[in-house]
Amino acid sequence: MKLYNTLGRTIQEVKPLKRGEIKLYTCGPTVYHYYHIGNLRKSLFDDTLKRTLMLNNFAVQHVMNITDVGHLTNDADEGDDKLQSRADEEGKTVWEVAKFYTKAFTQDMAALNVLAPSKLVPATQAIKQQVAMVQALLDKGFAYQVEQAIYFDVSKLKDYGKLTGQKLDQKEVAARQDVVTDPDKKNPQDFALWFFTVGRFKDHQMHWPSPWGEGFPGWHLECSAIIEQELGDTIDIHTGGVDHIGTHHTNEIAQSEAAHDGKPLANLWLHSEFLLVNDKKMSKSLKNTYTLEDVVKKGFHPLDLRLFYLQAHYRTQQNFTWEVLEAAQNRRQSINAWADLRHQAEADERGQQLLIAATNEMQKALANDLDTPRVLAVLSDVINAGVAPTKDFLEYLDAALGLQLLDRADITKRQKELITKREKARASKDFKESDKLRDELLKDGIELNDTPRGTRWSRNAG
Repeated sequence: MKLYNTLGRTIQEVKPLKRGEIKLYTCGPTVYHYYHIGNLRKSLFDDTLKRTLMLNNFAVQHVMNITDVGHLTNDADEGDDKLQSRADEEGKTVWEVAKFYTKAFTQDMAALNVLAPSKLVPATQAIKQQVAMVQALLDKGFAYQVEQAIYFDVSKLKDYGKLTGQKLDQKEVAARQDVVTDPDKKNPQDFALWFFTVGRFKDHQMHWPSPWGEGFPGWHLECSAIIEQELGDTIDIHTGGVDHIGTHHTNEIAQSEAAHDGKPLANLWLHSEFLLVNDKKMSKSLKNTYTLEDVVKKGFHPLDLRLFYLQAHYRTQQNFTWEVLEAAQNRRQSINAWADLRHQAEADERGQQLLIAATNEMQKALANDLDTPRVLAVLSDVINAGVAPTKDFLEYLDAALGLQLLDRADITKRQKELITKREKARASKDFKESDKLRDELLKDGIELNDTPRGTRWSRNAG
């Protein structure tokens, strides 16, 4: 199995730290709003990666964080914590906001059939580990304390920025939440490890005691601390979006590898590309930031969106339009109709051989940097060949793509009897009775298609 490693910009073979096992960490949500469809694309990428690892017989220990503290709204000193700003807007506590949007996130994941992580860890449940990491960085001379915060000194790390391929003197100040205009910072790129409850954060709702005073962690610290707490110093694979490369993941690497005497944080770094909407970046001003709820309200099933994501490779930008989603919906309905053939026909020997060959081709495509478009192309070839699926083939597809094809139940005994009656009516050229029986089945959501091989049924929704 081979994957594209952002660190080095090359396709590399997956070589686990421990044979047969993978330690996987995926950056999770900041729980101050609903996940939008761009965020959801990244979740589907993570899910495809995890499913592919499992299909390649790896036992996956998957940890994901929940950012429920420390994510600031802008680059300036007056920036507020995103959760606290939302709490003020909604008249809730930050704890209530975090709980509400964490639940919304997990519900979205379930609707999209995303496999749950082995462990979901909120940043607020790893404070002790974060404090310990800051102390270690202070002790090793990689951090310094000023009035407002404790910062990581990027000048102390020779290979800072290696994930981007930039040297420190080439790296511009990233437009990110923790890059503040604190006059006490030694370098513009120095990032906050711990904020004190002074100045603009004097009344911050979330704060904890530390050896240096009351405060709360910076955004990047939680991921390093949670990885250390749950998975150890070095993991096999770390994922995120391309927007994480320049700042968040660069700073994660810096603080983790400094704390652990240069041990690599992760052997493979994978990043998914942006989702555009009508060829434009999502923004509130353009009113093109959609959620899963918006998609469902338009009459789409969450799995229509899942199939839409699978149609593009994770390292290419993907463009969302309602028309393209409708095309994905139609494609999924065709796939579902084909999956329903499992209850109506059996693949002959030639068909079974074709399914075996298709499975091998799909497995090869997934093992080649998660080539889901190729997998879907192979599936289309199988469907166009008119081969009825076997249970084993649908099990493989569900494991790989998560479209829940095997969940599609057979029709009832009564519905089968109606189809038999209709076939007899057609044979005797009683087309009025035939149409009546067709309409009766249609009320049950069952569509009929008369083929040279006999009448075939499919459900017209779901």
